[in-house]
Amino acid sequence: MLYSLQALRAFAAWVVVCHHFMQIFFDFHATGPVGQLLTDRGAVGVDIFFVISGLVIYLSTRDKTIEPRQFLLNRVLRIVPAYWFYTALMAALLLAFSQWMPHQEFAWHHMLLSMLFIPAENPGGYGLYPTLNVGWTLNFEMFFYLLFGLAFLVRQRHHLLLVTVALLLVSEVLGRLGVLSRFYNNDIIYEFLLGIGLGVLYRRGLIRQGRWLPLVVLGVAGLAIYHLDASQRLLHWGVPSAMIVLAFIALEPAFQGNRLLKALGDCSYSVYLVHVLVLYAGWFASERLHLNPYLVFALCVPSIGLMSWFSYQWLERGLYRRMQAWLAAPRGQAVEYALSRVKC
Repeated sequence: MLYSLQALRAFAAWVVVCHHFMQIFFDFHATGPVGQLLTDRGAVGVDIFFVISGLVIYLSTRDKTIEPRQFLLNRVLRIVPAYWFYTALMAALLLAFSQWMPHQEFAWHHMLLSMLFIPAENPGGYGLYPTLNVGWTLNFEMFFYLLFGLAFLVRQRHHLLLVTVALLLVSEVLGRLGVLSRFYNNDIIYEFLLGIGLGVLYRRGLIRQGRWLPLVVLGVAGLAIYHLDASQRLLHWGVPSAMIVLAFIALEPAFQGNRLLKALGDCSYSVYLVHVLVLYAGWFASERLHLNPYLVFALCVPSIGLMSWFSYQWLERGLYRRMQAWLAAPRGQAVEYALSRVKC
């Protein structure tokens, strides 16, 4: 387990939280430099997530004999229960308070497509976003897991080549021609490959631990993100995000053994799923009671943190273990309790 990745995962999740705070409370109309930075660059947290996902999936499966079905089942058990739960909560919110959410609309067929990770136009008419809007990233994640899982059908030395070719085929050919949704014709999908590349470097011992050089790399990556927009997302934000992940791995001794950072990293998926619901509730209270948005956000932050901790303990970790035990019991297999996102 790399504590540095846990720290970075937590950082990326909370950057996205701040980005959506600017969206929900201010419609991205920032009034200060910090607010403008979070508005314009806060979405880069997603790019960092994608790079980390590619890295962790590679490291957690390398040199292991895994059946494609078992790999995909583990990913489904890991991702789906919490996502379905918060999608259902979002649907209930939309049905109950639709008059106060004019930009959001609900449709049952769209919710079904969302829960199946099938990209579809949101009923609100603002793009290919699922019922729980942040779930658009999970559509990419699950598609990457599917391609990665199918790679186990060939010899391990051909895995990376097959995944790379499959991603190119999907994005540049099938997505562009309309055979698959245009959603996949997005260069952000290649950020998973950047993570896999970092995994290869890490396994070969080519990422040296240090302090000053990684800090310089972080500075360069930060400047690149600050000065470049998302018009060429893979190049402008994806590569700097990979540089950030690389630098954090090199700084591992500074994070080693920090249980707080590990806990924050563990909860990052739930933070990502639950924060929009809490922010919408905070925005509603702010509008109805005429409260200061920043005061409301100060209350939202611990609420998100507490809810995400309970969500991780019960929805993610607890349910994952129970379902693994239930599936393994009939065959008498040993139960695998570990969540791959914290194993490297």
